Amino acid sequence: MQRQIWSSTLTYILTVAGATIGFGATWRFPYLVGENGGGAYVLTFCIAMICIGIPVILVENVIGRKRMLNSVDAFSGTNINQTWKGVGYMGLLGSFGIMAYYMVIGGWVLAYIFKIIIGDFDLSSPINAQYTSNFYNLTIENNPLLIGIFTTISVALNWFILKKGVIEGIEKSVKYLMPFLFICLLIVVVRNLTLEGASEGVKFYLTPDISKITPKLFIDVLGQVFFALSLGFGVMITLSSHLNKNENLIKTSIYTGVLNTLIAVLAGFMIFPALFSAGLTPDSGPSLVFKTLPVAFSHIPFGGIICVFFFLLLIVAALTTSLPIYQVIISVLEEKFKLAKNTAINITLGSIFLLGNLPCILTYGPLKDIIIIKNKNIFDTFDFISGNILFVLTAFLCCIYVGWIMKDDAIKELSNDGKIKSIWLKIWFYYVKFIIPIIILTIFYFGIF
Repeated sequence: MQRQIWSSTLTYILTVAGATIGFGATWRFPYLVGENGGGAYVLTFCIAMICIGIPVILVENVIGRKRMLNSVDAFSGTNINQTWKGVGYMGLLGSFGIMAYYMVIGGWVLAYIFKIIIGDFDLSSPINAQYTSNFYNLTIENNPLLIGIFTTISVALNWFILKKGVIEGIEKSVKYLMPFLFICLLIVVVRNLTLEGASEGVKFYLTPDISKITPKLFIDVLGQVFFALSLGFGVMITLSSHLNKNENLIKTSIYTGVLNTLIAVLAGFMIFPALFSAGLTPDSGPSLVFKTLPVAFSHIPFGGIICVFFFLLLIVAALTTSLPIYQVIISVLEEKFKLAKNTAINITLGSIFLLGNLPCILTYGPLKDIIIIKNKNIFDTFDFISGNILFVLTAFLCCIYVGWIMKDDAIKELSNDGKIKSIWLKIWFYYVKFIIPIIILTIFYFGIF
């Protein structure tokens, strides 16, 4: 069967942007900024995206387009040891792990939107942190049935789109979802920047305090770059396997990195002006957008409407990310194990729901007392193993594979068989061969210990 090819460079970039602009940019990035002192984190993140993120995107794009196969068989070829396919399987496990809890967060967001619309979460007048904390506990931590229903809806949306295939389903949906995401983003940003006291939030967000740059900040930044760009998931390998051989991988990778950085930075302008305008601190961690931010929105005229737009943005971002991650596993089942498309989709979404989503939902119910590793519950264990172990090791081994196994074939692929000539090709090759693996191992060590 002939492999489907993206219809244009723009649709590919939008799809990759959708894959990378998920909860990483809209949920994880803002709370890490708040925890790490604002501007110092933002500056370091932007530098890391250029120095690490874009080069590693190129690594995975080279692997994917070279073979134009699924993320397991991409690690194959003449005189290449079959054990390298284990890297692809490691990426599959990571994808499974992230989708186990990712879809549940999507269920949280849908539950919040539903509660605001029906009036159970009233933001028409100023509320306090105790109100949102109680609401969070009642809605998320003590209502697994409600979260189960909305997680199921979130999975069903993915199932419906995935049934249509890579081009008809993922590409076409992203064409509509990404513009909608940008519209929601701009509405919330413009409204929050016009708030009284918003300038203090902007100052915190953009002014680097050198004293805040610590080893922890570097580790958080580097981990966020991998999380935000979906590196180590097999996503970039899978998406680039549908690229035309004449596509300029360097340009598309730069566009992807820059667009992801811009969206992440814009996400901060949604949040910090509103927090400082309401006199709130930005260091509440992962619960920032669920507990603290609604308090800020309640102090804004028509805050309930703005909050709905914000959570709609989150759910669209989650959807554009989850589709390609699911597709990583689906494409392996279709191509390697020769399953029919519908069967592969049903097995992928069904197994993740039963073995991942369901335990994560019940983490805040009957399974709340179960601890797996390092004092982490089931939900946090999926996040820790996928984000701190599997993704990092997969990205590390991808760099080793390109630098030491593919060798000259990597430069040949990146240069489109010599059509693109630049000294930067050699610089990139030796950079990912020697320097980036050391950086990644450092992330891995501190992420674990």
